[in-house]
Amino acid sequence: MTTNTMNATTLTAQPWTDPKRLLWLFSPLIPVLGLLILAAYSLTGWGIFTWGGPLLVYVLIPVFDWLIGTDQSNPPEAAVSQLENDGYYRAIVYSYIPAQFATTIWGTWIAVTGDLATWELVGLIFSVGAINGIAINTSHELGHKRESFDRWMAKLTLAPVAYGHFFVEHNRGHHKNVATPDDPASSKMGETFWRFLPRTMIGSVISAWKIEAERLGRMGKSVWSLENDNFQAWAMTLVLFGGMTLWLGWGALVFLALQAFYGASLLEVINYIEHYGLLRQKGADGRYVRCAPEHSWNSNHIVTNLFLYQLQRHSDHHAHPTRSFQALRHFENSPQLPSGYASMLIPAYIPWLWFRQMDPLVAAHYKGDLSLANILPSKRAKLLREEAGRDAVARAGQPQPETVAPATVMTATNRYRCPDCGFVYDEKAGCPHEGFPAGTVWSKIPDSWPCPDCAVREKVDFEPLPD
Repeated sequence: MTTNTMNATTLTAQPWTDPKRLLWLFSPLIPVLGLLILAAYSLTGWGIFTWGGPLLVYVLIPVFDWLIGTDQSNPPEAAVSQLENDGYYRAIVYSYIPAQFATTIWGTWIAVTGDLATWELVGLIFSVGAINGIAINTSHELGHKRESFDRWMAKLTLAPVAYGHFFVEHNRGHHKNVATPDDPASSKMGETFWRFLPRTMIGSVISAWKIEAERLGRMGKSVWSLENDNFQAWAMTLVLFGGMTLWLGWGALVFLALQAFYGASLLEVINYIEHYGLLRQKGADGRYVRCAPEHSWNSNHIVTNLFLYQLQRHSDHHAHPTRSFQALRHFENSPQLPSGYASMLIPAYIPWLWFRQMDPLVAAHYKGDLSLANILPSKRAKLLREEAGRDAVARAGQPQPETVAPATVMTATNRYRCPDCGFVYDEKAGCPHEGFPAGTVWSKIPDSWPCPDCAVREKVDFEPLPD
């Protein structure tokens, strides 16, 4: 064996070291900062501390994003298994939750029992709401895991923000319909955030209810069953809010409701940013093409990625939903935001500023052919006319829609595998949680049924496995 060969073997055998390993602790640091904000106010009585949450979200994180910049490095594929199986990263996600609940309870107690001026109370609503709004990202990370404990913890994390249906709609609705007009969480070009907000809030509840009604219906059960995942998640909010109200009175319920609404709006403004104007085309068979890197806005700004479990690497997340945050990758062909999510919040709130900044990026992404974009119907004619008159981007010919490969011809087998996440449907075992009891043959499953683990692929994409 030559020296070079031995060196290569030695390097391959050595485990890869994550250079951000300790920096990922910034994510669970957020609710700890919330506790410090409450402690500072309690000790000093200085009302400015009640505004610590908005200061962190709208000022400090964007400033540090600008100062520190971006990082496009990816972990080597050989290290993904090592990263996925390292319990350290799972512990980081879990550690957010105790401090989140402590901040919510303590903040509510201060709001009800403290002698706060109106401006201080408003600041406290925003600060506690920010902690719980960002916590939705913790739920998001846990909700994509296969283990039932993780999924229960995902529901628990949503309790303080009263958004339990997110567990259902995001995992089995948004991931299936993302970047299409069918998705309430995908914003359209020309749509303001203030128009998007009620549409997505109402639409996500309707979607979650429909998804559970269909799943439970396949099991022969009513949507009003206690097995409804929406009810289970909402019940946790009811227990928390009800307990706090019994303890502190109706003022606690009002405070909790207001901070929850603001927290949920933080999730939805991020949704507004993530897929603005992007559209999956339909293939020759009439189905939308599979979600690809081109269907999500991305950012590699380090600070926001550290605080949000690398949520800004959104393309890889949609392509591989079960992949953990520490293993997500940057793609060169994914559309890039001008800055990190935190820096885009204020522009998203101001329609003329948002449109001036983002509409040219959508047009550039589609090489000037806005007929390929997801446009608000009432603005479609106007935006297409303006883009045609501008001639800002040379048209090199209309891109052809991606063609979806025809459905796999099934062979004689009783096991089928999702080509994305590896989930296997075995006819002998069925999938009782999805309403398919043991013995349900593959031909009885609807073609539109999405993979229960990743929701990226549907039945027609599954591959037959040899017996």
